[in-house]
Amino acid sequence: MQPKVEIEKLRRELERHNRLYYEGQPQISDYDFDQKLRRLQELEAQHPEHFDPNSPSQRVGGAPIDEFKTVVHRPPMLSIDNVYSLDELREWDARVRRGLGREDIEYEAELKIDGVSIDLLYENGELVRGATRGDGVRGDDVTPNVRTVRALPLKIEPRFKRLEVRGEIYISKSDFARYNEQLEEAGEEALANPRNAAAGSLRQKDPKLAAQRRLSAFVYHLVGVDDLRVESQWAAYALMQKLGLPLNPQRTLCRSLEDVERFIEEWHEQRHELPFEIDGIVVKVNRREMQLELGATSKAPRWAAAFKYPPEAAQTIVRAVNLYVGRTGAVTPVAEFDPVRIGGTKVVNASLHNFDELARKDVRIGDTIVVEKGGDIIPKVVDVLTDKRPRGARRVVPPKKCPVCRQPLHRFEGEVAIRCINQGCPAIVLQSITHFGSRKAMDIEGLGWQTVSALLESGLVTDYASLYELTVEKVAALERKGEKSARSLIDNIGKSKTAELSRFIFAIGIRMVGERAAKLLAERFHTIDALMKATADELMEVAEIGPRVAESITFYFSVPANRERMEKMKRLGVSPRHIVIATGDRLAGKTVVVTGTLTRFSREDIHELIEREGGKASGSVSSKTSYVVAGEAAGSKLDKAKSLGVPVLSEDEFLAMIEQ
Repeated sequence: MQPKVEIEKLRRELERHNRLYYEGQPQISDYDFDQKLRRLQELEAQHPEHFDPNSPSQRVGGAPIDEFKTVVHRPPMLSIDNVYSLDELREWDARVRRGLGREDIEYEAELKIDGVSIDLLYENGELVRGATRGDGVRGDDVTPNVRTVRALPLKIEPRFKRLEVRGEIYISKSDFARYNEQLEEAGEEALANPRNAAAGSLRQKDPKLAAQRRLSAFVYHLVGVDDLRVESQWAAYALMQKLGLPLNPQRTLCRSLEDVERFIEEWHEQRHELPFEIDGIVVKVNRREMQLELGATSKAPRWAAAFKYPPEAAQTIVRAVNLYVGRTGAVTPVAEFDPVRIGGTKVVNASLHNFDELARKDVRIGDTIVVEKGGDIIPKVVDVLTDKRPRGARRVVPPKKCPVCRQPLHRFEGEVAIRCINQGCPAIVLQSITHFGSRKAMDIEGLGWQTVSALLESGLVTDYASLYELTVEKVAALERKGEKSARSLIDNIGKSKTAELSRFIFAIGIRMVGERAAKLLAERFHTIDALMKATADELMEVAEIGPRVAESITFYFSVPANRERMEKMKRLGVSPRHIVIATGDRLAGKTVVVTGTLTRFSREDIHELIEREGGKASGSVSSKTSYVVAGEAAGSKLDKAKSLGVPVLSEDEFLAMIEQ
């Protein structure tokens, strides 16, 4: 396939999959998407003559921003007045009716996304500017960061010379939880809420960092489109949707205030099921001429109101502050309190994250605290009611020794976490083996923490490498483990021996190496041996790998015990494989066998090419084989192919077929 053709094909595919992902109908995994993106980046680097600033590859972030330019908003980006009860909403409705002198008013109601306001400008179908709200009159030009938001099309139908819309940049609950987990693993302080995460991401000086945050967006207001007159809010949504802009589908047209109130009540119950945070419902007069007639104050339009849901919180009493040791050794204080129901679930614990946070909030055992579950992310202690503090309330003193292994704790420079650095600590071993077998790592079904605990207590395993020494007989001897479940576990452990390399890198638990970093490292180094030999400088050549992560990787593989685990697993048949995602379709559905000595390719390289073109590289010839590629000194496989009538290609013929 010609480079230009493949580049254009990949761009179309990536834009299509972007759209499907944000419509909630993904057809490929995140990993497959990333592999296609990496292939596009490779091709564009090799063929700069085909550069396009609107390519999906440009979403990963460009050069760092020295300083943000100021954008003047015309018209101003006004805020929306809040109402905090149905009575206040009815008062607002009465003011609208008085202002218009009529009763037949149609409203549009939609979810109020808890994110950061953004103004987007398209010229001749291309996204040319993204700006924050700022003070409403002046905001910051954050276009390079906005371009990393996969939900926002970089190009739309070029039927209008100028289109300006406003919306909300946000981060989903799951991506926020993932990002906070990465921060805590790196010894940094977790963020308070998704809105803060989105705001901080938009103001990153380095767009590559913004790209890592997986921001998303919805548009909700059409500022202007050439000289076109749009009659209503609902019509504006129809136009924006037709142009491919991301809209929140949870919106409705209301013929009366009673319809609005029903919508508010409906989402008060259902909001916990949403993948993103909302903090209320926005209500707008639907007809454009009515909006103009009502006008605005200096701060907010009179034709819109935001009904704010009260935060879900409860008072309870702290009974203990328990210490938990994670797989990286970080010791986390967790408040244990009398059970309360928040957001439809029973809550008994809330993380205090680290001892600096605990001291700042001054949480003591016996205190009455306020626990909130904002957006259903994680319960958090938002207040300590010191006026209710009993005389005997006990302070929590940071420990000097690990609560599990009793070894001294350490605090590394620049980190807030206190860590146990004893790799033999039972808590670290338990967490590391459980993580190794988890769904996003080696995906060993049946290896939950209870099974790992039983294996450790019985002495059958000492680390994740020793999992591969287990037998059915040994596991079946455990209490509550019959032969059937033991055989299933051993089969699943065996299947993991050829797991994807990126999963293996994530599974072994290198500090600061999450799923994404593991994928990037696998794409660059292809084998675990190559990664183990990589220098810090070579690691930093990988996109998104900075000096701290590179240092963490080199340190991990410099530890003799870790190197011994790698060698042990290799001896036991663990051989992670680097997966190549298909970026072409010349061999889609075809099975290809390679035999003999090739002159242009190693065996690994030609297998990679076959898989990249959508085919399957097989080691044996059968009636289902599509082609046999024969090099010099081809043996019995060539003879079998001829006897079965399977097409036989030389190396040059195979390449010519691929490049057609």
